Amino acid sequence: MATRRCAQRQFLLRPDPETNNAFLYCLGVAANAHRIDLINFIHMSNHLHDAMLDREGTGPAFFEYFHGLLAKCMNVMRGRWENFFSSSQTSVVRIETREDLIDRVVYIATNPVKAGLVERVDQWPGASGYEALLTGQPLVAKRPKHFFSANGTMPKEVSLRVAIPPEFGDSQEILAEVRARVAAVEEAEALKRAQTGKRVLGRYAVLRQSWRDSPATREKRRGLSPTFAAKTLWAALEAIQRKREFIAAYRAARQALLANTPTLFPAGTYWLRRFAGVAIEAAEKTN
Repeated sequence: MATRRCAQRQFLLRPDPETNNAFLYCLGVAANAHRIDLINFIHMSNHLHDAMLDREGTGPAFFEYFHGLLAKCMNVMRGRWENFFSSSQTSVVRIETREDLIDRVVYIATNPVKAGLVERVDQWPGASGYEALLTGQPLVAKRPKHFFSANGTMPKEVSLRVAIPPEFGDSQEILAEVRARVAAVEEAEALKRAQTGKRVLGRYAVLRQSWRDSPATREKRRGLSPTFAAKTLWAALEAIQRKREFIAAYRAARQALLANTPTLFPAGTYWLRRFAGVAIEAAEKTN
């Protein structure tokens, strides 16, 4: 799962037809170019979430292409020149288990509900993959006219598919649990509002917000940035051990490379593989 915030938390991705289409188009182009399997996604007014399966280790190139393409496209639309996204590194969290996958899919889908913006997930006016995930129907976006050349090489339209990867088990069982848990979140949030008297902002108020605005709340800073999601202790311990083993193997391979000794870098090495052409160990297949 990846998360990226807009610069200064501004509502630069505030939903509207052009923004929604541009988001879907850039996401689809980048996912197709780097062979990323999309699981779910949403764009909030000032940040985005994507859940994906990166089979070929092209995730960093995907983020670079998608975020750069979207930033340029939206800056032209907004008449801006400065940074579109925060200078902070993209948050990328490895999902360890089937249960953790369900948690993240539900989290992405219910983000606007838990933020007090709408009562139900289907009321969010921005781009979301939740409905397409449930129905299996593709999402189609057209090439934004305000940025891309009509005679250029970019496709006139792009189709996005979101699905539960078969590696996680029966997709219909997972989707049934996701649907039930999304409904439970909606119900729980409605109960909280009934107890406190608070009301949601509402989709029409969201659409009327200025993209120059930002939330009045203060953002938490200097906290831990997790790199994996694991609810169970053993899954968390395995993830920690796997990361330690990778770091140790990478350091050993780097020392061998500096000593001009032929070596294999561990699977998952990205920068040296892409830019220096080092040899990589074959990745272990998991069920």
